[in-house]
Amino acid sequence: MSVKSLRQTVQGLLPSLSPVRFVAEDGTPVAKQPTDYTEPEVEALLEAWRRMVLGRRFDTQATALTKQGRLAVYPSSRGQEACQIGAVLALRPDDWLFPTYRDSVALVTRGIDPVEVLTLLRGDWHCGYDPAATRVAPQCTPLATQVLHAVGMAESMRRKGEDGVAMALVGDGATSEGDFHEALNFAAVFRAPVVFFVQNNKYAISVPLARQTAAPALAYKGIGYGVRAEQVDGNDLLAVLAVLTAAVEHARAGNGPVLVEAHTYRMDAHTNADDATRYRENDEVDQWRAADPVDRLETCLRSRGALTDEDVAALREEAEELAARVRAGMNADSVLDPLELFDHVYADLTPQLREQRAQLAAELAESAQAQED
Repeated sequence: MSVKSLRQTVQGLLPSLSPVRFVAEDGTPVAKQPTDYTEPEVEALLEAWRRMVLGRRFDTQATALTKQGRLAVYPSSRGQEACQIGAVLALRPDDWLFPTYRDSVALVTRGIDPVEVLTLLRGDWHCGYDPAATRVAPQCTPLATQVLHAVGMAESMRRKGEDGVAMALVGDGATSEGDFHEALNFAAVFRAPVVFFVQNNKYAISVPLARQTAAPALAYKGIGYGVRAEQVDGNDLLAVLAVLTAAVEHARAGNGPVLVEAHTYRMDAHTNADDATRYRENDEVDQWRAADPVDRLETCLRSRGALTDEDVAALREEAEELAARVRAGMNADSVLDPLELFDHVYADLTPQLREQRAQLAAELAESAQAQED
């Protein structure tokens, strides 16, 4: 390869020097608009704003449910709505999504019943929805393990001649895990159609980004594996949707994987069990609250005459109806069946498991009969 060709290849892999953005924190257009990306149509922005408002209300309601003892734990994604919604809207229904434990809003946006989304966090099941039917993998608690699964699914679709894409959602902490790097390397070598979407919210629980990496941005980790990369303002829905749509199209066209880093912020604590005041200052949180992605998009749409007070009021009412449905579903006691212990262990139960299941069924029937007598 000539020096000129090598230079062009390197430039094609490197992210923009600064995060891509269309809209500033105050909702006004930035002075220098991106030239490599197409701004989404107003109709798409209105739908995204609707999803963001509903997602914010869902997140707030889920946080409240932990205080009422209806959820064992809840990792809030308040402040990351542009990332959550943008990721889902960039995909087709037949694409696959591989979420983390913090991506509940993305699952709701994907169309999964909110109560089913919270089943894992309630402690009823490892996954409350059907991954095959929804094309959404179970929410992943271990860091970065789902990234390898995403690459495997993407490679499977490629070998079958399908044009589907897998998107793996990860946090900044996951980029320090070996699984993340193995996944990038495999995906690059085999040109698997996968998008790695890093929501860099600045903290791996309490560990700040500066203690995790010396790279100028996490997006630069792509070049070491030959993966095209980009960085984007994660609180600017216009930019997130534009960049992710381009990344998905790049992967779908057979051009290999893409790594996208979104610069965003987790406004609330890591989970309801965390005290964020121990490792970050209130001034920092206030600074990011001023860049709230929901408010930013609403201001942008209002300035374009695409949104009215009546529209906002109607959506707030719809959001409250969603919250009421979530409360009703979560306040209903779970119906537990001990025989579910044997479900989904294997496609076909082994002789030993069939024997154990029959034994448990007999004991349950005997106990039920004794109670009736």
